[in-house]
Amino acid sequence: MAYRVLVINPGSTSTKIAIYDGETEVVRMTLRHSEADLSKFSSIAEQHKYRETFVLNFLEENNIPLNSINAVVGRGGLLNPVSGGTFRVNDAMCEFLKHAKRGEHASNLGAIMAK
Repeated sequence: MAYRVLVINPGSTSTKIAIYDGETEVVRMTLRHSEADLSKFSSIAEQHKYRETFVLNFLEENNIPLNSINAVVGRGGLLNPVSGGTFRVNDAMCEFLKHAKRGEHASNLGAIMAK
C-alpha cells in the first residue's frame, strides 16, 4: 500500500498544495493570495489559520478525508543551520518559526501548517 502524503509549500503570495499516493501525484493546486488579503496580518505567522483554511477546503473539494493522509510535508523555513534531510516537526520548531528568530518568510509556515 502506498502512503498518502499532503505537501504544503507556502510562498510570499501563494500556497502550493499537492496530494501524492506513493510517488504518484493525485492532485495539486496553487492558491494565490492577494496583497490586500495578506496586508490584514501584522506578521507572516499570523497568516497560519488563513492559509490553513485554504488547505482544508482544498482537501474537502477533492474528497480527500484528513484521516486518509499518512504524512504531511511542509516546506522548510528559516531555522538554525541543520544538516540536509527530513525532520519531524515538533513544538519547539514551530515556536522558533512562529517567532521568526532567523527572519520572516512565508516558508516558516510550512512546518507550522504541517503540524
